[in-house]
Amino acid sequence: MGSVRAWLGGLLLKFPAGLSRIGLLDRRKGEEAFDLAVPAMITGGLRTILRTVDFLMVSIAVGDVGVAALELGFQYYFVPFGLALALTSGTISAVSRFEGAGERAEADFAIKQSLWLALLLSMPITVGTWLFAEPMIDLLTDDAEAIELGALYLRIVMLSVSFRFWSMIAARALAGVGDTRTPMYVRLVTLPTNIGLNAALIFGLWVFPRLEIAGAAWGTAIANALAAAIFFWLLVSGRRDVRLRLGGKQWDTSIAKEIVRVGTPLAGTRLARTFGRFPFLFVLGTIGTPVLAAYAIGRRVMLLALMPAWGYSTAASTLVGQAIGGGDDREAAEYGWQTLRLALATQLLIAAVIVALARPIALVFGTEHVDLTVTFVRVFGLTVAGFAISRTMRGGLRGAGDTRWPFYGGVVGTYLLRLPIAALALPAGTAIVVGDFSVPVGLGLGVTAIYLAIVADMYARAGINVYRFWTGKWKEVARRSNVGAGPETTDD
Repeated sequence: MGSVRAWLGGLLLKFPAGLSRIGLLDRRKGEEAFDLAVPAMITGGLRTILRTVDFLMVSIAVGDVGVAALELGFQYYFVPFGLALALTSGTISAVSRFEGAGERAEADFAIKQSLWLALLLSMPITVGTWLFAEPMIDLLTDDAEAIELGALYLRIVMLSVSFRFWSMIAARALAGVGDTRTPMYVRLVTLPTNIGLNAALIFGLWVFPRLEIAGAAWGTAIANALAAAIFFWLLVSGRRDVRLRLGGKQWDTSIAKEIVRVGTPLAGTRLARTFGRFPFLFVLGTIGTPVLAAYAIGRRVMLLALMPAWGYSTAASTLVGQAIGGGDDREAAEYGWQTLRLALATQLLIAAVIVALARPIALVFGTEHVDLTVTFVRVFGLTVAGFAISRTMRGGLRGAGDTRWPFYGGVVGTYLLRLPIAALALPAGTAIVVGDFSVPVGLGLGVTAIYLAIVADMYARAGINVYRFWTGKWKEVARRSNVGAGPETTDD
């Protein structure tokens, strides 16, 4: 097994080595980033495949209305998911800087602090969603069947929010010390289990009842609990470079403040994007359920091309955070730029393959609107470079604890570009009424406006994040935090 793993690792490293030979990459930094990114990439890829398979199975079992309901319910699931990403961004930022500064006890405590913060956030979300799932879905569509199915999915899947929070904290904490393989191994067990459970419960295979869309929710909830249990055992056992120490001090306000400081702008980023999806989905639903279903399928498919961004974002956070924690600002900046080059080379190749195969992929889903779905896949393909830049640079900024500018990019992309442009899709004469004021927004451009909105949003985020990293001002933010950031040594 070890020889197979070594052979596979050597084979994969030929990619950054090849880029270095043609002058596109520094080989050492590229290989370090790639080695960290691949396990996180596989983890993100498995998660994306899971969601894509969910949509595929629900499409087969229920039809387009099931796909629309799953998309609507999943958007609310993204609210706590976004909060978890923000909180764990604070975790990886603090842990990587403590690790770079050699402060292992503080790195361990940051995990415990994150867990307490997660519990404070997740429990009220679970209760509130259980009580108000149906009116939440009702805000987005007037399709009675989609409301019923979307609320059913949402109530069940939200039962596992606390488990999901903890799994993400553990995975990001391990990444902060350079261990992205352990989360990959956990996901290699739990995500296939998730797919198997979903299939059994959606279609009623073997001894399981046929639950259709509820089966997708129960399979995900059970798998989330399993992943949380495995991560808990690993970090409590002390078998990894960081650990969760259950006894002793339970709260440190200074570390909690730093985790919240780093995470709050990213929470704003995620929530701004998530809440921005609701009016966007409303526009799609107004145009028609087929458009909403085609968008949902196209987006899930294109996430396969975007999955390397999660790996490279994690790698950038770890490498930038550890370098700046050790006082090497120049090295931190180089790691960010080299990781970006690698991310673009990887994602553009994958995007090209998916765009070329857009039609066969759409046919697999059995949708009645193949041409529309194919077009959405190709439009998302145009955004891949922007997504690579935005996400990788956000990872580098996060490693230094500078997360405000990604928030600004999210606000600009969603509220100044995506939504105003998407509103042009509404029938001519459609207006937003606020009190005595009426603002006309619709021009009847239909799906063309939707396509333009998607592309403009992504490239605005990319431009803002890459500009902030280019200014180098994130180094000052890291210094001011006093969390694992040693004195500057090599940025003359």
